[in-house]
Amino acid sequence: MLIYNVTINIDESVHDQWLDWMKDKHLPDMLATGKFSHAKMVKVLVEEDMGGITYSVQYTTQSRDTLEAYYKEDAERLRADAQKMFPNKFVAFRTELEVISQQIP
Repeated sequence: MLIYNVTINIDESVHDQWLDWMKDKHLPDMLATGKFSHAKMVKVLVEEDMGGITYSVQYTTQSRDTLEAYYKEDAERLRADAQKMFPNKFVAFRTELEVISQQIP
């Protein structure tokens, strides 16, 4: 299992609009690709020197092949949507994480 993690710092001037868009549009669009089993969005509780508000969004997928298919088939379109909605108002970086162990009581 892999986690596709996107860390986003969003400008406070568009924060509320962006947050609604993420919850109502972008996260459902990501899940609608059929390549992720679930998504989790968390707020980073550390203030950034550059300002803004930072979030980590974690999308869980079953395999490297599925993640590669997302990159090839969907990533460009979904990233462009964010750029169109919030030009020059956020920075994002992406990390791929491999789940080694997961324990649920």
